[in-house]
Amino acid sequence: MRDILLQCAGVVAVVVALIHGVLGETKVFARATIEPAWTRTLLRLVWQAGTVAWIGGGVLLFAAPLMASEPARHWIIATMSLVFAFAAIANAIATRFRHFGWMAMTAVTALAVAGY
Repeated sequence: MRDILLQCAGVVAVVVALIHGVLGETKVFARATIEPAWTRTLLRLVWQAGTVAWIGGGVLLFAAPLMASEPARHWIIATMSLVFAFAAIANAIATRFRHFGWMAMTAVTALAVAGY
C-alpha cells in the first residue's frame, strides 16, 4: 500500500508541476509587463526551472518503490516532502489561501509521507 501511495504522490507532483508551468505561461507572464526583455526571459526560465524540478521530483517519487535501496527511498521521500511542503506554505501565504496550489502541494507531501 505504501508503494501505491508513493507512486500517487509522484503522479500528483507531475500534474501539479505541469499546471504550474501552463498557468505561468498563460496567466502570469501573458499579463506581466517586465522590462527589459532579458529580465522577462530570465524570470520565465526561472519559473519553468521550478516546473522541471518538480517534474523530476515526481518521477523520483514514482520510481522510489522500484529501487532496491531503502536509504535512497527514504532520502527521496524526505527531500521531496520538504520541497513540496515549503512550496505549499509559500503558496498559501502568498495567495492568502485563495489558490488551489497549496492544497495540491500539501496532497503531494501527505501522500509521500504516508508512503514512507
